[in-house]
Amino acid sequence: MRNELKRIREGFMKEFMKLGRFGEQPTLIILAVLVGALAGGANVMFRTVMGLAHQLIFLDGARLLHIDRGGMFKALLPLLPMAGAVLLIPLSLAFPGEVNGYGFSRFLEIVNIRGGVIRIRNIFLKTIAPALTIGSGGSAGVEGPIAIIGGAVGSGIGQLFRMSEGRMKLLIAAGSAGGIAATFNAPIAGIMFAVEIVLLGNYELSSFSAIVISSGIATVVSRGFYGANPAFPVPHYELKSPVEIPLYIFFGLIVGLLAVIYIRVFHDLKDRFDACGLHPQLKPVAGAFIVGAMGIFLPQIMGNGYEFIDAALVGRVVFPVVVLLVFFKIIATAVTLGSGGAGGIFAPALFIGAMAGGSFGYVVHHLFPLSTASPGAYATVGIGAFLAAATHAPLTGIFLLFEMTGNYEIIVPLMFASVIGTVVSKKLHSDSIDTVELTKKGIRIHAGREVSVMSRIKVGDVMERDFVTVPKDMLLKDLIGVMIKKDRFYVPVTDHDGNMVGIVSSQDVRPALFEEKVKKVVKAFDIATEDVIVLRPEDDLNKAMAAFSLKDIEEVPVVAGDDPRRVVAMIKRKDLTDAYNREVLKAGE
Repeated sequence: MRNELKRIREGFMKEFMKLGRFGEQPTLIILAVLVGALAGGANVMFRTVMGLAHQLIFLDGARLLHIDRGGMFKALLPLLPMAGAVLLIPLSLAFPGEVNGYGFSRFLEIVNIRGGVIRIRNIFLKTIAPALTIGSGGSAGVEGPIAIIGGAVGSGIGQLFRMSEGRMKLLIAAGSAGGIAATFNAPIAGIMFAVEIVLLGNYELSSFSAIVISSGIATVVSRGFYGANPAFPVPHYELKSPVEIPLYIFFGLIVGLLAVIYIRVFHDLKDRFDACGLHPQLKPVAGAFIVGAMGIFLPQIMGNGYEFIDAALVGRVVFPVVVLLVFFKIIATAVTLGSGGAGGIFAPALFIGAMAGGSFGYVVHHLFPLSTASPGAYATVGIGAFLAAATHAPLTGIFLLFEMTGNYEIIVPLMFASVIGTVVSKKLHSDSIDTVELTKKGIRIHAGREVSVMSRIKVGDVMERDFVTVPKDMLLKDLIGVMIKKDRFYVPVTDHDGNMVGIVSSQDVRPALFEEKVKKVVKAFDIATEDVIVLRPEDDLNKAMAAFSLKDIEEVPVVAGDDPRRVVAMIKRKDLTDAYNREVLKAGE
């Protein structure tokens, strides 16, 4: 059976590769159509599974436990999200590290740093796990998982047709664009999401068509199942007076501050859960209990919150409650995902933005009733502005909301609020909610192509294990002989136990080359530099290059990770540049 499948695949590949006669661009377009269609289908599958999980766990569970009757039965509400967390345990045990928590940061690392190879099983895992968490009442979003699912589709197609790393990355972005476009019925927002967030703003204009086509095809597939309805029923909007523009600018400042709070609380609570001594499989259960307990008093914070976003957009929210929802949704999302629940932060960001906008709109409309729009209008702007500020992706927020409303009037206030919010958020917190974890790992994902390439190459990959050391009491004349014979410009000096006590370079011995008396008296340790710059095998080449630049040297000792005095290799500056050039050529092939 396996041989038969292999023959079918090879035959298909042979026919497909004939397309290469027509050029690279037509081939990419055909692949983009395929990725878009599959991403749109994956979205339908994901929403179906999500609806089924919500029905079986949350709705049927509420009826079974009589929670829907209210009263004392509401105290049983935490059991519903806890049930979803318990159902995650078998998946988590079977696929450790691939199920729990917010996986989008890891996705960005794979796409931009690690070559874009995503396992196909991620389509299954990112469908089932978030469905269990969100469907049972956990506070998380579906958009991050569906972007990863679309990206896994693109990566799978790229692997199938043995695409280069650069083209693989493009197909992943195309799949993510398709997933987001199909979810929100917003093809332009899907494109902006892929460009701003997945590709970090780095893309070739010639490749832009693949992302556009995939996003459009996925939207067509989704509309075939669900119609052309927008994600939210947004009311008609119009700018009442010029007075509102300064208000929207001020609202942008508030949004930026809230986004920073969201980012910091989210990652702070994650760190606290990571550090607590609870068993890893029980952490999501504990987090689910906390969210369920908050849900007893504020049920709006549970799930993705879409129905309550609808209520905020049409003004059917109570002012004190809507303010509370902003902060409790931040906490609920951080607890759900920080404890190990599965899902994304996109929907919670939309919810927080809607509630923040509704609160602000209530205040300004109460103060200036004739000059301002209804609170629902500010809630609408809040959706796009808060998303933009939290993800540092203003175009995604702007185009998402524009496509949802179809109203050009909203563009001007939305632009002000989104851009101001993003600027404030970036100024106060350099990382978006998606890149904090990468920065903690030392990955500067926004630093550009060169840094990204060098981040994924480790010193251990290019270091030279064939090196020479000399004892500290070796005479200078013998040391010079070793350096000439072994063609070495840098030699570590060791003590009697083999531990490095310094390093000698050709510059150090040069003054004594013609001083015969000196060479017979001076020992290696006498001229060695004791303050030695060292690297470890697990360091990346960015750190290595910084080490070389520190003293403008050409060779650095590599020491054992657990013993900074034990030399295990040497690494040359030339090795770094050669490794970088090989990686760039490999990516472009």
